[in-house]
Amino acid sequence: MKVMILAYDFPPYVSVGGLRPYSWFRYLKEFGVEPVVITRQWANHYGDERDYIAPSATAEVEFEESDLGTVVRTPYAPNLSNRLLLADGPTRHKLTRKLITATYEIGQYYATIGPKAQLYLAARRYLQDRRVDAVIATGEPFVLFKYAALLSEEFGVPWVADYRDPWSHDKKRVWTRRWEAGLERRITSSAAAITTASEFFKHLLAQLLPEKPAVVVPNGYDPEAMAAAQGSEQGREQLTIAFTGTISEWHPIESVFRVFDEFVRTRSNALALQMIGVNRREAVEELLRSKFPDLARNVKFTGRLPNDLMALELTRANAFLMFNMYAHSGTKVYDYLALRRRIILCYSDDPEARQLKVQHYKLDLPPGADERVLESIVEDTKSGVVVKDATHLREVLADLHREFEANKGIACEPVGTDKYSRRAHAEKLAGILKGLAK
Repeated sequence: MKVMILAYDFPPYVSVGGLRPYSWFRYLKEFGVEPVVITRQWANHYGDERDYIAPSATAEVEFEESDLGTVVRTPYAPNLSNRLLLADGPTRHKLTRKLITATYEIGQYYATIGPKAQLYLAARRYLQDRRVDAVIATGEPFVLFKYAALLSEEFGVPWVADYRDPWSHDKKRVWTRRWEAGLERRITSSAAAITTASEFFKHLLAQLLPEKPAVVVPNGYDPEAMAAAQGSEQGREQLTIAFTGTISEWHPIESVFRVFDEFVRTRSNALALQMIGVNRREAVEELLRSKFPDLARNVKFTGRLPNDLMALELTRANAFLMFNMYAHSGTKVYDYLALRRRIILCYSDDPEARQLKVQHYKLDLPPGADERVLESIVEDTKSGVVVKDATHLREVLADLHREFEANKGIACEPVGTDKYSRRAHAEKLAGILKGLAK
């Protein structure tokens, strides 16, 4: 069986979202499905958010053939909004850039415009003289669902809508939400199947699309990327806690920094914090300098790294910091589990964190939604500690410090982590795709 995968985020772009389709490319052929990935050309010149809008090196479509499958990389040319951002930075031309971006975001659903349209054009050219058995589009960007539906209609192949994230259920899209909900229903009505990354997203989709029950194909850790790092020893010179990934508005980062700052102020150089590939780095650095100067001297920032190098960097730490995601798991937890360092999950019941959640957690929660997803994973795998609040975090840090001073390391022996491998989840997806061909 041959399947076409429409995936905007894909390596070498350093993105959590790109790891999901890459794992399909990496493992599907083991289970009898040959992948053809349609993506865009990526480079990592900046090591930050600018890589998302930087122009491609060539204007030609690139083809890569390997034992795993085929990758088709389309050229990318930034629009005027992105060119202004690259030239003048994020503080200038804000209104102009927003208007241009909005024009493309809406217009791309009604005409073949915008940088993402290159994926559709390349996929269509590929299918004009080659056959695939199914098309799967992973979003966001959700315009890829529209492209998959068009390809399905023109070439007579079933298509699958894969939700890495919710679409119209995201409350941050307040001005376009009703329009997007109608668009979402209309486009996905022709999908042969719907897959999603979590039970939480499945419940959200059931409200919008009750006639098409979604199948959960979870995220996980890449066993190939984690393998080299799993044998690395943790650092022994200084108790080090690492964090990687996205800091969201509802994360109680100031509360955690406040506790860490108090700790290093009373125990000089007893703790180091390593921040790897975090978003809003400049804002975080300013927060540290202005409010937590003692901690700031003990924080090291590292830019975005490919998954395997990120894993190696993480394993030098003695423990991992993670913020509560409530009703969904995110993806960070799976790499943390694979690397076998104690997870410090903040928080389960902290007043400041609850207030941030009310203000900024912009997702509709269906009735009965489980908001203890990460807590359950950490507890079930015995991989760390669920920190109740800031007071509890002080106690946890003191315990970690005592253990590190005694043993020059922090013990962690998680159980049952194999089921979170992306290879196992690719096998599940292969079964879904084969079912479409029957």
